[in-house]
Order: sequence, then structure tokens, then C-alpha cells
Amino acid sequence: MDKRILETILADQLEELNRKSKLSFCQREEENLIDLQSPQAQVVIGVRRSGKSTLCYNALTRKGVKFAYVNFDDERLIHLNGDDLNDVLEVLYKINGDFNYLFIDEIQNIPEWYLFVNRLLRKQIHIIITGSNAKLLSGELATHMTGRHHSITLYPFSFSEYCSVKNVDTQSKSTIAIATRRALFDDYMKQGGFPELQFIANNNDYINDLVNNILKRDIEQRFKINHTSVFEDMSHHLLNISPAIIVEKKLQEIFGLKSSHTAKNYLSYLKQAYLLVGLHKYSAKSRQRIIGEKVYPIDVALMNKRSDAFAGENLGWRLETIVYMELLRRYKKRAMDIYYFSDRSGECDFIICENRKAILAVQVSYDITSEKTRKREIAGLLLAAKRTGCKQLLLLTDHNYEDLELEGYLIAIRPAYDFLLNLGN
Repeated sequence: MDKRILETILADQLEELNRKSKLSFCQREEENLIDLQSPQAQVVIGVRRSGKSTLCYNALTRKGVKFAYVNFDDERLIHLNGDDLNDVLEVLYKINGDFNYLFIDEIQNIPEWYLFVNRLLRKQIHIIITGSNAKLLSGELATHMTGRHHSITLYPFSFSEYCSVKNVDTQSKSTIAIATRRALFDDYMKQGGFPELQFIANNNDYINDLVNNILKRDIEQRFKINHTSVFEDMSHHLLNISPAIIVEKKLQEIFGLKSSHTAKNYLSYLKQAYLLVGLHKYSAKSRQRIIGEKVYPIDVALMNKRSDAFAGENLGWRLETIVYMELLRRYKKRAMDIYYFSDRSGECDFIICENRKAILAVQVSYDITSEKTRKREIAGLLLAAKRTGCKQLLLLTDHNYEDLELEGYLIAIRPAYDFLLNLGN
């Protein structure tokens, strides 16, 4: 690419990024995980439009460091390859002068980008990277940058962040504060947590555009999928039925795929692009943990804000999905594992394990006013406790607050919105 054209593009990008300085953003917890003094590349990864660029921009500007910026998710740079990256670096120096920090958006779009990043790290330039595909972590980073990167996963807004954006008090115990939080939680369950979605009237168009971009650009082009219509039909089907336990053989039959291996690959692509996130079954046997995987959408907005979704309210599924995303935020960064429990006698939604020891069992049920539902959910918790040795049991609902002692176990029943804000424990 002509360096004069490249200079115009990079100057445009810097100007666009600097417009963020005039805006106000809620501070997200993951910002504290970015270590700007580290010699490792700081890699922020997550679904498109979850706020990765804003997170990195805030981390850099709040520390007051001078940085250069390039966004490879720009259609004008679509034909760049690894050989062009030195030209990019030269133009960045021309625009910015000398710098010690380089912020790179959507770096996975450039082949062999890791060679460039490794070279800059050897020159003691601090690198901050964003990416929208998990292959960035499982592939190039693990293979070519072992020990030279620190990865941070960013999800759409948590309920706590959603409250912050809406300027709602999350701590007060007054009647009006509690009622306001409950009303806002009802909105959050329907709206979801994509940051830009909070300020857009026609959110169905936004989600359609997001999903189509991910399917077509991040998956079909990258993995060279031939039967795109079949892949897209299967993708929307999985978003419609999630959370659900996946049987690849069944998907093969429904969509006329050549093999269940193709269905497994398609599912893997959706998880790599963070449209879906998986959950394995609790078992001491490795084989049992890797079969019968359960999948969830990365955000509840993906459940119904798409064309032809026909998802309805599905309040139970939506609440379960929100709780799982919160568990991922809290426990994955602490190197804990999350599973679901299921056998012929009953089920429990989530088991959190630390060093192979079950430390928390969580059951989620939107409405337990029916005695039959209440008994079933509590029985599932007790069964999980007996089979896993877990002592801390939690049942999350829409609004119930109660403490039970049954069969020698203490069960805390709490409103989900209190749990999400770390209240009422």
C-alpha cells in the first residue's frame, strides 16, 4: 500500500479514537487487569462490540502514557499482510513521533502478526492488543507467544456495569432503591449488556448486523465455509434453543451435514467468535466431561433480538444465561472451573470447583412459587451437594429471599439481582 494512503488511514483512525476523550464511560473491572508496565503483550479478547477498544483506550489514557494506535478491522486495510507491518510502524512513528506503547485493534486480521508483535516486544515496546476470535488465544498466542502475553476476556456489560451506565444506586437498602434496581434488572434481562445497545433505539437491527458480521466476516471468510446457508441456519438454530445440551449427531441429521464432525467444527467456530460459550458436565471422568456440552449465548440480546428468532420471553433461560456469564466473570479469572451437574436422579445448573474440589453449587429458577418447581430445584441442589461434596448451596430466583436447612445442608435462596451486585449474602 502507498505510504501516503496508509498515513491518511492511520491519521483518520487516531482522530476517531481521540473522539472518545469527549465521552464518559463507566470504569470496568477488567481495566485493572491490564498491566501497562508488563513486558508481556496485554491481550483483550471477547465478542465484537463488547467494549474492548474503549477498555484499552481508558487504561492507556488514565495512566497518561503516550501511545500509537492502529485498527486492522478497517476495510481499507483488508489486503495488508505481515510484510506490510513495517510500513505501518514507520507511518505510526511519522504521525506520533517516538512512542513506547502501541495499541492494536483486531490484530487477528493480519497473517503472521505475531512475528511483528514479538519483534516490538524485543524492542521493549509495550503492546496492547484486542481480538474477536478465540483462535487468537488457542492458536497463534499459545504457539508463537508462549509466556509473552497476558490475556483478559471481556464480556458485555454485567448487571453492575449496566446500573453504573444508568446511574442507579447499587448499595442503598431503601425501598425506592431496591424497587429501582428490580425494575432495571427486568430491563437488563430483556435488553442485554452490549454497551452501544444502551443508546440505540432500533436494537433489533443492531443485533442482526452484529450477528451477520460475525458469521460472515469472522467465521465464513476465515474458515472458508462452503455451505454458508446451512452454517447460518445452524447458527441461528443454536442461538434460538440455547441454553441447550448439544448432540452433534442430531445437528448432522437436522441440517443434512456430511458428518457429525462438520457439526462439531461449526460449533467450535461459533465459540471461537464468542457468539456461544460452552459448559462441560461435572464428572471425575475426563470422557464424561467432554461429551454432552451445554452452550449459552454470550448475551441474552442474542436470544430474541434477531430476525425470525421466535424466542419469546423465556425468562428462565435468560436468567440462567445471565447468571452463567456472571460466574464466568467472577471465577474464570481466579482459575476456577465451572460445570453443570446432571444424572438420572436430577440436575443442578452450575458447580464451581477450585483445585478439583466443588466449592459452590448454584441452581437458577426464575419462579419457584409452584411447590412442584420449588421441590424439584431444591432436590437438584441437594443431589449435587451429595454427589460432589459441595457445602455451599445457592438457589437464585427472580425475587425470593430465604434461608433453608434441609438434610443437614444450608441453602441460601436469593434474588438474582442481589447476587449479581454482591448484595444480601
